[in-house]
Amino acid sequence: MVAYLPSDGPDPVADCDVAVPRTGSGTALEAGPDVPDAAEIARIDPLDPLVIRRDFPIFERDFGGRTVAYLDSAATSLKPRVVVDAVNDYNTRHTANVHRGIYALGEEATALYEGARERVARFIGARDRHEIVFVRNATEAINLVAATWGRRNIGAGDTIVLTELEHHSNLVPWQMLIQEKDADLEFVPIDDEGRLVQESYDALLRTHPKLVAFTHVSNGIGTINPVREMVDRAHRAGALVLVDGAQAVPHMPVSVAELDCDFYAFSGHKALGPTGSGALWARRELLEAMPPYMGGGEMIREVHLRSTTYNDVPWKFEAGTPDIAAAIGLGAAVEYLVGLGMDRVRGHERLLTAYALDALAHGVPGVTLHGPRAGDDRAGVVSFNLPGVHPHDVATLLDREAVAIRAGHHCTQPLHERLGEAATARASFGVYSTTDDIDRLVAGLRKVQALFS
Repeated sequence: MVAYLPSDGPDPVADCDVAVPRTGSGTALEAGPDVPDAAEIARIDPLDPLVIRRDFPIFERDFGGRTVAYLDSAATSLKPRVVVDAVNDYNTRHTANVHRGIYALGEEATALYEGARERVARFIGARDRHEIVFVRNATEAINLVAATWGRRNIGAGDTIVLTELEHHSNLVPWQMLIQEKDADLEFVPIDDEGRLVQESYDALLRTHPKLVAFTHVSNGIGTINPVREMVDRAHRAGALVLVDGAQAVPHMPVSVAELDCDFYAFSGHKALGPTGSGALWARRELLEAMPPYMGGGEMIREVHLRSTTYNDVPWKFEAGTPDIAAAIGLGAAVEYLVGLGMDRVRGHERLLTAYALDALAHGVPGVTLHGPRAGDDRAGVVSFNLPGVHPHDVATLLDREAVAIRAGHHCTQPLHERLGEAATARASFGVYSTTDDIDRLVAGLRKVQALFS
């Protein structure tokens, strides 16, 4: 397989005092091992996406005589029928508020809601379901940590270490915090293949940061970071670690116990669940010490006119009536993924990613592919550029072929500055993705090139 490195962008260490080794030359990478063809992938794929598609109602919809080639799972995943049914079941048969009504419907709703918390805890390897805080998405989870742990523990002159790969959700909350506290942000740069420069990371750890926060999997270029190794080194330096798992949880086995991080955030809607669902996992002792995020009902134990005592965790962080249906739907989604087997999910997407990178490199003349080559440190996210064609035009024209991709900066503007691109086109995969989807993408891109030639 031949892939192409990103073009030279702004120097990632121009304003950094840490010396960073430069790697990569901006030339084509050497061809890797042969990639299985579609027939061979169908034979060895640990999942059968054609069978899985029967569980997803959207594939029953007609798009001009075709089913949709949905290649935007990194933005939001499609929803299986079991998730739709779980939400509908709550809304039609168990509607009541949770933790309040001493009657059958209220007890049923509470059991379903807390049962979903137990399912999520098992799914990400949490030892205690009380360490799972339901939130709307990973963005809210990270903001919660910044506003509670961050405000209490970050002071003037303290340092937080992030990376150039981060989604805005794991950047803007920390910018807001350090502006309030007169603290500092430092960034681990990436090399020309999109991997974090670990020598720079070690150098930044020698400054003794209070917190390190980084993505498990880059939503921009698919890099899978070596989380456990980075966590271990951060802990030895005295830092706590927050991991943004939004692009990892739906696509590979995750155990927060094995990763040994301190905070882990993910969004339900990227993991086959409803929008408005997600979770923050944190060590219980940290949650116990953190102040509440919002005030109101449910997060209290007793309220008097001039004082309040707070509820136990996790309810201390779940003020007001939660999105009960979304949490129940998230519980159904993670159970569906457990049924598929997360090792098998990872195997399926690893095959598809290698196939896609190879098909694009050999089937679309001049394409620029960003990120690592297919392998253990590459997830099912493929961002690319066509010479002379804006990504928005690419996505618009592909839509005519019922091929759905993302175009833009994918909420990673600093990463795109590093790539030297204002925007990229992005194809991303899920459990329902097939080699035919990728073939349709390549054929559509050839049509786009013909229109602009």
